Amino acid sequence: MFTEAILTTYKEKYDLVALCDTNELRSAYHNKIYKEKYGLEPLPTYHVRDFDLMIEREKPDVMIVTSADFSHHEYIIRALKAGCDVITEKPMTIDEVKCQQIIDTVKETGKEVRVSFNYRYAPSRSKVKELILEGAIGQVRSVHFEWLLDTTHGADYFRRWHRDKRNSGGLMVHKATHHFDLVNWWLDSVPETVFGLGSLGFYGKINGMAQGNYYPYLRSTDNPAARDDPFGLDMRENEKLNNLYWKSEHIDGYVRDLNVFGDGISIEDTMNVLVKYRNGAQMSYSLHAYSPWEGYRIAFNGTRGRIELDEMERSYISAGSGHITDGVTQSRQLKVLPHWEKPYEVEVPHGEGGHGGGDPLLLNALFSDKPVTDALGRSATHVDGALSILTGIAANRSFATGQPVKVSDLLKCDFL
Repeated sequence: MFTEAILTTYKEKYDLVALCDTNELRSAYHNKIYKEKYGLEPLPTYHVRDFDLMIEREKPDVMIVTSADFSHHEYIIRALKAGCDVITEKPMTIDEVKCQQIIDTVKETGKEVRVSFNYRYAPSRSKVKELILEGAIGQVRSVHFEWLLDTTHGADYFRRWHRDKRNSGGLMVHKATHHFDLVNWWLDSVPETVFGLGSLGFYGKINGMAQGNYYPYLRSTDNPAARDDPFGLDMRENEKLNNLYWKSEHIDGYVRDLNVFGDGISIEDTMNVLVKYRNGAQMSYSLHAYSPWEGYRIAFNGTRGRIELDEMERSYISAGSGHITDGVTQSRQLKVLPHWEKPYEVEVPHGEGGHGGGDPLLLNALFSDKPVTDALGRSATHVDGALSILTGIAANRSFATGQPVKVSDLLKCDFL
């Protein structure tokens, strides 16, 4: 998403000067694609062990961090100390210790960290923000938010490094950071107290055997034992997965096709959280990673009425063979239900591009050479990045202890 934008839409303002990865074959694959699509000569490539050397030689103004979640803080901090501004994907990092280090380094260096929360920019979510700002339902007092990951997308987190909470912070951090950021932004508030329950209720070997979903294999690619498993992934069948992962895994050990009903999973797939915000609002939130459709339902209850937004982002159907087929269903409905008045639907313009049309607008905010005026305040700083993950970090602690967690106990900062 980032590199193609720099090489096309924003090529007059920015130069892509280097690539850095744990795996030289992945860097070479990207250089091959850039050559084929854009006629670009191969960029300098560096192994992560030469990260500082790359900065010294290439002298970048901005570093874009898209490494595995557990390493975000390392490259953010090293880039800041070397004089670079940083754009990072979500989550900014995975725990309160690493988050504190980033906050302290931003303060120490005076450099900028921006977090790429593309969900803020999708037309439907922007429209909700507009309605709240306009006072369509008065003051928001409570939010009910349900997010569903289907057994295509949701299962994928249980095949790779995300399945180990030490790598990803679990789905409460890796995935829900998007959702918690949206609520912080919609409410213009910060989380104060979090209580949660989480479990591994569907994936994993014990659940697979109990549900009759277990196939006895470790990895699925080129494995006859996985042939009939609807959750199996054969990377050779996908050109990108084959080149980026299957052919290059011997370099750095990035395994992409583990059995989702195997051992070694330490993240949850069933999560429910209660949050109290500084402005008095409350949220009930649920995230499930094994739904037959993907999308969300959210309702805002205010002093003058209610807003409801339902979005089905993807559905699937069984083709009869037991294998999952990407579906064609997508629906969206945004309703306002005022007190004592007739409910009405709000039209939401269709957004082109990824993440519901949010990606192009986010990229314009990050890279445009013209000032971007945004009354909705969608641009996100390291403070927004911290606030979004703190709800998930607190939820993880609550999962472990069975107790509510005060978010202000997690960090020393001036925004809690």
